[in-house]
Formats: sequence, C-alpha cells, structure tokens
Amino acid sequence: MHYPRFTFDVDHCGVKFIGCAAVVALAATLVVGCGRGAKVAIPDGIPPGAGTPLPVIDVDAPGRTANLLHDWAAGQSDALHISVTALEAYGYAAAVMAKSQPDCGIRWTTIAGIASVESKHGTFRGSSVQADGSVVPPIRGVPLDGGPGVAEIPDTDGGALDGDPVHDRAMGPLQFIPETWKRYGVDANGDGVVSADNIDDASLTAARYLCASGGDLTTPEGWQKALMTYNLSGSYLREVRDRAAAYSVGTSAR
Repeated sequence: MHYPRFTFDVDHCGVKFIGCAAVVALAATLVVGCGRGAKVAIPDGIPPGAGTPLPVIDVDAPGRTANLLHDWAAGQSDALHISVTALEAYGYAAAVMAKSQPDCGIRWTTIAGIASVESKHGTFRGSSVQADGSVVPPIRGVPLDGGPGVAEIPDTDGGALDGDPVHDRAMGPLQFIPETWKRYGVDANGDGVVSADNIDDASLTAARYLCASGGDLTTPEGWQKALMTYNLSGSYLREVRDRAAAYSVGTSAR
C-alpha cells in the first residue's frame, strides 16, 4: 500500500502546505489565472484530459530514453511550472505503459498531478531534480508511527531504503513506502539502479502501480480506483484531479 506524505491546498494564485487531508467531495470546474494573464477554464470530471500528445519515441532505446522527449517537455515547461526533466519522466512513463500495457491508458497528466501533490515535482523543501533524474537532497516523509493522521508501519527494510530502522517512511518524489517500492520499483533511466529518489524510476513505478490497481484508467471507475489505492482520501483524489486537469489544458493550478 502507498502512503504519501504531502498534501497541498490550491489557492487562486498559489499552493500552500496543509498536511494530512480530510475526505471531501470532488471539486467542480476551476478557473486558473494569476496577475494579468488570461484565465483558463479547467475542465471537471474524471479521468483528467490527456494533455499535449506525446511524440512517438523508441522507449527501448539505451540510456535515459526520456531525453528523447526534451523538445516536447521544453515547449510546455514554463506554462506548467514543471521542470523539463520531470516532464520528460512523466511522458516517458506514460509512453512505456502505452506500449507494455495499452489497456491501462494512463496519461502523463495523471502522473504529473500526483507528483505535484506529493513533492512539488521533486522540489519540496529545497530539493531539486538533476539532469539524470536524481532528486537531491532525497525527500523523506514523516515516520509512519501511528501518530495523528499517520499510518503505523513498523520498519520493513532495516532502514536500507528510507534511512529509518524503526518505522517506514515514504520516499522520493512520488512518496513510496519501502514495501511497495520493493514490489513495483523499476529502473527507468537505464543506469542499472532502481531508486525511489530518481524521478524517472519513481514515475514509471507509479504508473505501473496505478495500472495494476485501477485497470482501465480511461474510465472514471478505473481512474478513481487507482487513485484511491494510491491514497485512500477523497481530498487527495480531488487535488490530483484538479492539477492533472490543469496540465491537460496547458496551465498550472499553482
């Protein structure tokens, strides 16, 4: 099971950290636009839209194949407030799943929406995404010690993955706990290392997990099932949906 650490509340012109979320109804249509820029209507409903179509790439090429999506990512990075490297990772994960599990239909916008809520695309508390996808310094959640609003998960990895030998902690830009990472983790950038602290590996792992959990993510039922498995919270589902929907029309919900 996945236990994310971070949840954000969307204001009209920003994002603020609010901690654990309460279950609330799915948000209706949003209108995003700050300063003097034109406001963009954000479509409601689930699943969120597909966003800018991915170009055809050879997902089996050697090395960090996500680099093949550089132009695609660079063309929308500023508008979405997502780094080029992170966008490449989300797009590559969706492209891999389109080839390996075409019946799932996961879109890069959904992966981006989750990464936004989980870690501000790998930038929470001053972390940054490096050119190879590594997130530095590593992002760790609170100890899962059963405190208020926190699940209790005793250590499962001897602290080898999350650095905590007493309780598990969520790890990396997509906030996986060690048990889930050991089951679904995958090397997406061809460096021979399966790392929760690499946004390429974490994005493809999240996509695999969501497809395994929800089945057909092009349907409202499948998408909702996948997201509620990732985090059993209606508020979390709403936040991800809102951000993914914003990305689908070329803007950011921040």
